[in-house]
Amino acid sequence: MYRKITLLLLFIITLTIANAEEPWTLSTNKEGIKVYTRHVPNSKIKAIKVECSLNATPAQLVAVLLDIKGSQDWVYHTKSVSLIKQVSPSELYYYSEVSVPWPVHNRDFIAHIKVTQDPTTKVVTVDAPCLPDMIPVKEDIVRIEHSVGKWVITPSDNGQIKVEYTLHVDAGGSVPAWLLNMFITQGPMESFKKLKVQLQKPVYKNTKIAYLTE
Repeated sequence: MYRKITLLLLFIITLTIANAEEPWTLSTNKEGIKVYTRHVPNSKIKAIKVECSLNATPAQLVAVLLDIKGSQDWVYHTKSVSLIKQVSPSELYYYSEVSVPWPVHNRDFIAHIKVTQDPTTKVVTVDAPCLPDMIPVKEDIVRIEHSVGKWVITPSDNGQIKVEYTLHVDAGGSVPAWLLNMFITQGPMESFKKLKVQLQKPVYKNTKIAYLTE
């Protein structure tokens, strides 16, 4: 009996260690933008995490994230983007094609964005997973079937917001290592640099969103 219990405990400990997430490793730290990466089990593509503080309100950043057409101005290598369905002021589906250097085929994806807020902490969460088949696959474009993105926006007393963005994506098909590295590390850094500029455009200034409490 004692031996069985011991074996069971060893099995549980081994399973826990195997399922434990690898710690984040700082990859890039420039202009107040920190980009971290970590390996994901059974995936050749690392997950990324971006941390930074922005001179904006939660409503301003949410307004930018929900402005689907405007994302072409700041999201890395976006070739085209279009709204598929507006479910509510805080939820939508959209399509985007990502421009990829030759000879690799461009990628596309369908994202589902949903905004929620914790009524006590006022922390805003924007979930942005991808769907594989809401619209038909296009010829010569590889559909991204797995991607999980998430924004956590925390207001600060100094008029800024703290932002944590995490993403893990399976690009699909055969992708060379140099291209994976470019999109994993360079992509988030370039996007967040442009996001800082995007947030300062007049269209987003003094933004108020009815379902967000500041």
